[in-house]
Amino acid sequence: MEVRIGVTYSPKELDLELADDADAEGVRSQVEKALGGGEASVLWLTDRRGRQVGVPVGKIAYVEIGAPGADRRIGFAGA
Repeated sequence: MEVRIGVTYSPKELDLELADDADAEGVRSQVEKALGGGEASVLWLTDRRGRQVGVPVGKIAYVEIGAPGADRRIGFAGA
């Protein structure tokens, strides 16, 4: 599963590839809990290689959760 996070004051976004068995609803609830003003000031996610990525909650502009490469096409389409 792919998670894309936009960070304020940055033209780039963070692209994370989570494990295939990651639960989209679980990730969504984790993001909502962090953004909801809970105790967490950093949103921590673990990618498919086991690396942990932390994003300060106050800097998150948006979060996209979806399947990897579902709508990305590269190249030319034939008739």
